[in-house]
Amino acid sequence: MTSHSRWQTAAALALAAVVCLAPNLRADSRLKDIATLQGTGAMPLLGQGLVIGLNKTGDKRQSQIFIQQLANAVARFGVNVPTDQLKVENVAAVMVSADISPYTRAGARVDIIVSSIGDARSLQGGTLVVTPLYGMTTGPGGEPVALASGPLSIGGFGAGGGGTSVQVNHPTVGRIPGGAIVTSVPDLPMPATGVLVFALRDPDFTTASRLAQAINTNLGAQSAKAIDAGSVVVQVPVEFKDAVSELIAKLETVSIQTDTPARVVINERTGTVVIGGAVQLGAAAVAHGNLSVRITTRFQVSQPNPFAKTGETVVVPNQQVDIREGTAQLAVLTEGVTLDAVVERLNTLGATPRDIVAIVQALKAAGALRAEIIIQ
Repeated sequence: MTSHSRWQTAAALALAAVVCLAPNLRADSRLKDIATLQGTGAMPLLGQGLVIGLNKTGDKRQSQIFIQQLANAVARFGVNVPTDQLKVENVAAVMVSADISPYTRAGARVDIIVSSIGDARSLQGGTLVVTPLYGMTTGPGGEPVALASGPLSIGGFGAGGGGTSVQVNHPTVGRIPGGAIVTSVPDLPMPATGVLVFALRDPDFTTASRLAQAINTNLGAQSAKAIDAGSVVVQVPVEFKDAVSELIAKLETVSIQTDTPARVVINERTGTVVIGGAVQLGAAAVAHGNLSVRITTRFQVSQPNPFAKTGETVVVPNQQVDIREGTAQLAVLTEGVTLDAVVERLNTLGATPRDIVAIVQALKAAGALRAEIIIQ
């Protein structure tokens, strides 16, 4: 199977998987899946460290920052080595990042991501030296929030020799599950003002209004109000004044039907076309045909007559141009046609994923596509 055939097959499967969801089959979502309590977002952590134990795949150019960092690490064990004598290929300078919940307490473990910041070829088989992680607000001068260390899992590998190399996935970025232990986090008191504010992850006025109505159904009228497209304010009832955590747990299970805009997402690099369930078309007629131009060059050898005293053997290119145009079929799309009909009509045309990309963009330009096109 050619790469073009594999691309068409994969893209067609992706299209078939996403277009089977009709608007009336959308499931309800829980509040905890679409919104977060304002002021309780994840805290990003960052630190700079060293990965050791590499098999000559570490940093090569040995930048001064890396050399000084390695010298400082060795000096902690009472060994002082001049920086100009350090030439190590089994060590790589890395940045370590993680996200922790504000409710995480000391002693908990979190996953970390380790990324090379030098010219290391691979972090395969490496071990992260103990690295302090700091909150973005405190900085390196403050107290570390967590300590990270452990063996890396990179999910890939690289090998080569004699000018030939093979690489699978991305060997300069790895993860360590549970690789950081939390040492200290600031206490996050529960809201004491009698008001909870929920922030929607995808702001939308309709969804915010529906969320407020669902909360009022559970807590009573006038308990919640949507103040804008991204936030809903909830008044804490008297019976939950001293049990705000129980109130939040109760609200997290509130179920609503979210409203999503009509969108068509196109990724031309992979040939993926995702059509949202709310997409509709106006009246339009679509005809699509493929035009292919193929130029073939064959080289022929022209030799002089055997008894001729002049002339020389030359290579003469013989070029042939072949133009083929696919049969164009006309499909009529009626006013208000829905997703199912769009897919059926496009399949009737025998459109490939790349054809669908061109048809969707043309429908948008003609004003017949009632959706937002997002090109990735």
